[in-house]
Amino acid sequence: MSEELSRADNDSPWKEVLEAYFPQAMQFFFPQTAALINWQRPHEFLDKEFQQIARDAEQGRRYADKLVKVWQIQGEEIWLLIHVEIQAKPEDTFAARMFSYSLRIFDRFAQPAISLAILCDADFTWRPNQYSYSYPDSSLDFKFGIVKLLDYQNRWTELEKSDNPFATVVMAHLKTQQTTKKLGERKTWKFSLIRRLYELGLPETDIRNLYRFIDWVMILPKGLEAEFWQEFKQFEQERTMSYITTGERIGYERGKEEGKQEQGQTLVLRQLQRRVGELPQEARERIQTLSLEQLEALGEALLDFTAIEDLLNWLAANQTV
Repeated sequence: MSEELSRADNDSPWKEVLEAYFPQAMQFFFPQTAALINWQRPHEFLDKEFQQIARDAEQGRRYADKLVKVWQIQGEEIWLLIHVEIQAKPEDTFAARMFSYSLRIFDRFAQPAISLAILCDADFTWRPNQYSYSYPDSSLDFKFGIVKLLDYQNRWTELEKSDNPFATVVMAHLKTQQTTKKLGERKTWKFSLIRRLYELGLPETDIRNLYRFIDWVMILPKGLEAEFWQEFKQFEQERTMSYITTGERIGYERGKEEGKQEQGQTLVLRQLQRRVGELPQEARERIQTLSLEQLEALGEALLDFTAIEDLLNWLAANQTV
């Protein structure tokens, strides 16, 4: 896969969409577990706790893992381990790893976790849902819940009728998977899925969140992405909302090609303000000292920023003298 198309495998959009719509994810993928939960009480993402038990996890694999504390309707606390397996190929040790995570959580926090997995691969036959062994005097049968996104290929009408955000997530994933060698068709589906967000009458925040997911996973080569953006801008002119994810990339590339540092600064500052809010004066001044090469790097990095802290951390790591 070319560098240009490599970000389609990234776990970042999955983590973002799970955080933004966790109750809807549970209700969509695991309705029986969701029915146990009191959604009137806030859920809590236990990212630090998960990092403690997963520090020695393999590097280079693409996982989107979330450890979440929720409350049962009866009032008891339960922990959920949600694992999104993003790798394109099945993994032989997957079930053992799911058991290992569960065991580590229990060992470190004396808390059992309901383990659930969303499988994004393209192998119909790969459906790991248990880790077990048996000896005459000792045995184990650890089971965990799974959802296979590939199964939704036969439920497309159901997806189209659903207003759950994860119907859109699944549709974007499947169409990305099906158009690996049909990028013109992918462009058509990308336009169709984003247009569908408007047609569902979703709130602006939901459209922005889902637009970002679709745009991130349904990556196109630069030429087709430019065509897509022009076509979508025409469609969008009839509406009041403006979307920036694809436009930022195209606008930034144009600014870079023109080689105008001042224009690059202006564009980066505008993009940053739209992504993380009003910038402190000190941050603005530091950005104005960046070289063209550093502006280019910041222009790429900011596409993943979600808060002002992301910018400040980037500036600290790339500080000029």
